[in-house]
Amino acid sequence: MKVILLQDVKSLGKKDDIVNVSDGYARNMIIPKGMGVEATPKNLNDLKLRDQRAAKAAADQLAAAKQLAADLSEKSVEVRIRAGEGGKTFGSVSTKEIAAAAKEQLGIELDKKKMVLPESIKSLGTYEISIRLHPKVTATLRVKVSGHL
Repeated sequence: MKVILLQDVKSLGKKDDIVNVSDGYARNMIIPKGMGVEATPKNLNDLKLRDQRAAKAAADQLAAAKQLAADLSEKSVEVRIRAGEGGKTFGSVSTKEIAAAAKEQLGIELDKKKMVLPESIKSLGTYEISIRLHPKVTATLRVKVSGHL
């Protein structure tokens, strides 16, 4: 009997795989426990439609990430850090502070975990930070670090 798996089943297959199992195993184990459904034409069509929706959603996310990357490349944020005489800073600028500044100044929510700092920012100046918006899209954001007493 052909079965469409609804979840990963160890030693059988992954979610949405169509596998061939014995009738007894399908009727007594896979279907009653909700691990799969019989591969009827209706269920196969549902799987196909679900795959198409997932592909469309992935394409929409990729397009949105590319648009956001284009917007971010034109913008910059300013982060203020305590600094003493001669531009000597106290501490460093973290991705959390950059994300908060982007939300406040640009109105854009950025995930601090997706920001890539080559090294910690411990001096005043302008830096370019890479942000992984999507597995295929990386944006660059300019961060101006200024000091105050």
